[in-house]
Amino acid sequence: MIPWVVLDTAPVPGGSDPLRLLQRGTEFSIQLGHNELMNSRLSGSEEALATLTAGRLGSRRNPCWLIGGYGMGFTLRAALDAQPGEARIVLAELVPAVLDWGRGPLATVSEAALADPRVEARVADVADVIRAGRGSYDAILLDVDNGPDGLTRRANDRLYDAAGLAAARAALRPGGVLAVWSAHPDPAFTQRLARGGFQVEAVGVRAGRSRGARHTIWLAERPAR
Repeated sequence: MIPWVVLDTAPVPGGSDPLRLLQRGTEFSIQLGHNELMNSRLSGSEEALATLTAGRLGSRRNPCWLIGGYGMGFTLRAALDAQPGEARIVLAELVPAVLDWGRGPLATVSEAALADPRVEARVADVADVIRAGRGSYDAILLDVDNGPDGLTRRANDRLYDAAGLAAARAALRPGGVLAVWSAHPDPAFTQRLARGGFQVEAVGVRAGRSRGARHTIWLAERPAR
């Protein structure tokens, strides 16, 4: 078997373990310590985060999306493919090296999504971007940490508590969608979304396009009125 080769490591602000980018042949892996966060062979649920959101929103003129967390670029690539030419996508990534990886060794994985002129990539905490963007977005997609039950840094929990959900709702335009990826189901989070004024549905999707572990995506709509 071909051994894994560590291509790079990067610290996570406020976290204890570094991120590691590994390669084995044509396969890539992003790991936190020795926990695998993402693998280039399994992109189904990250792509579904964007395609399910696009299906829920329907056609909108000059849509603006915010994506929190780059990963390997699967969600961004799917969002670009699902959007009309006049769309704008703001991408907030906390770890600068992850964007460097996306423009470098992982560029082919996302079909150079970061080079698309519709993308504005920011090195930023998506929680701060949300709070600064009142009424700015048609969709907010969060693939941050491991979902509501955080793994990489405690500060990510503020995205998913009542105050964080209120900020996301305020940042959405009427009828906009907050979509959240998680490695696991979380009925308490579903209830928290509903209490926060969202019309919410939790959807189970496969990690791969037709195989792999089952992940959860919440589609939480801000009512149009």
